[in-house]
Amino acid sequence: MRISKIRYYYPIGLFVAFFLDGSLSEKFAGSFFTNTMSIESRLFLLWIVMGVFFAKVEHPYFWAFTIGLMFDLFYTGVIGPFFMLIPLILYLTKMMYSFFTPSFIVVLLIYLIDIALLTLLFYWINVLIGFTSLSLTNFISGTLGPTLAYNLAAFVILYLPIKSLMEGSSR
Repeated sequence: MRISKIRYYYPIGLFVAFFLDGSLSEKFAGSFFTNTMSIESRLFLLWIVMGVFFAKVEHPYFWAFTIGLMFDLFYTGVIGPFFMLIPLILYLTKMMYSFFTPSFIVVLLIYLIDIALLTLLFYWINVLIGFTSLSLTNFISGTLGPTLAYNLAAFVILYLPIKSLMEGSSR
């Protein structure tokens, strides 16, 4: 019995994407975060979505909980939001996956839905616990829109390399 390489590549790639999100946000902080907008890099979510579509990942929920906990510890300071949201997004992605045949457009649309849902749910959690008083209109125009645009560009650039890596290492 042959062990597929994705068993090792998936968690390594997930953690690289996670740390790359933070590194890009710090490196380009002047461009990503201004008075009128903020861009949230979600490359780790791209990795999770691509894993659902193009790899046979062992224990995907374990990795989703782990990356959610790490996100909470490193970036939010509040344990819980991403710890619960990332596995929920994974579950919804798997549900949507069952209805579609993977293609560039299908994966792109599901990825954008996932980002919009994750960002919106995190905003609502922050409103509920009093961490933000930003109006929904300002949130959509200042955070959600730029975040979707940035992650759309990242998806277009990274789709083929990640797809090739995942398909090649899942065999």
